Amino acid sequence: MDIARRFRLGADATQGPDSPAARIETTRTGNQIMDMKLEVIVVPVADVDRAKRFYAECVGFRLDVDHTADENYRVVHLTPPGSGCSILFGTGVTTAAPGSLQGLHLVVADIERAVAELRERGVEVQGPFHDDSGVFHHAGTAHRSAGAHPQRASYGSFAAFADPDGNSWFLQEVTQRLPGR
Repeated sequence: MDIARRFRLGADATQGPDSPAARIETTRTGNQIMDMKLEVIVVPVADVDRAKRFYAECVGFRLDVDHTADENYRVVHLTPPGSGCSILFGTGVTTAAPGSLQGLHLVVADIERAVAELRERGVEVQGPFHDDSGVFHHAGTAHRSAGAHPQRASYGSFAAFADPDGNSWFLQEVTQRLPGR
């Protein structure tokens, strides 16, 4: 299969069969799969106002929506700077336990600058660090080495923080994307 077809490198047409709305990729089995874009992550929190302050003021996400229908249903929607995917939390939007979301990744171009900015806004950040494997980070803190990746390899440097409920996040430095990303 043609790699350009598989990954749709450079596809930017806005109309026709390769438009984002109609684009379909053919897999090796011949099945066709329509594009699916990750749009919203539901973050389970205990205190909606506290979470809103943390994500908007400390982390710097843009507040998109804060809608209350009644005392049992409130939706708060925020978007990280430059992201096509947002987070959503509130009252009556999930049955997941507050703090149970682990390992979300925010991609940054400069890990050291991102860590400094978050710390300046009062966020407790672990790192930067890199994993001894050189590929990804292990669960927990095992195999972490202090500092950014020695060669500053794209995808190789990380930092970590948690929201007030314990939902955990990673920053990952990406300076050159893998093909098709």
